[in-house]
Amino acid sequence: MNAQTRSQVASAVQACEEKKGEDISILEMDKSSSAFTDYFVICTGRNPRQVQAIADEVELRLKKAGNAANQVEGYNQADWILIDFVDFVVHIFSEASRKFYDLERLWKSAKKVTLADLKKPVARPRMAAKVEPITARSKTASTARGTKSGTTAQTRAAGRRRKSS
Repeated sequence: MNAQTRSQVASAVQACEEKKGEDISILEMDKSSSAFTDYFVICTGRNPRQVQAIADEVELRLKKAGNAANQVEGYNQADWILIDFVDFVVHIFSEASRKFYDLERLWKSAKKVTLADLKKPVARPRMAAKVEPITARSKTASTARGTKSGTTAQTRAAGRRRKSS
């Protein structure tokens, strides 16, 4: 997950918090699952107007940052608004719909993360350098394969070709 996506998810969470979204949950989707995105942001609004206000704030904040939503669904009904930003999806539920759909249970293989986790620098996996110890056996093995002598023989053959032409 890159730092830019994590920053955008953090902005979406802060927008939910600003509009008093409740029970905010951030799920980092498991790469081995059939997830179509990297993160889910899930929150609850107490009534349809609050659900829409949360959605409006998320869209506005991310649009100002240069990341417009790819798709918005459910806005008029305001029971479950889904805002798709491709790398992450924001779900804003009414209380009843959140209990009914229970996305946290459905995606239980996902890792729950916090806003503080998102703000930490991304740890890059280290590539272990393959170091082969030099031993007497490996030196003789390369000589036996003709590495050194093969190079000399090739140089001699090339010199003969030049003289004969």
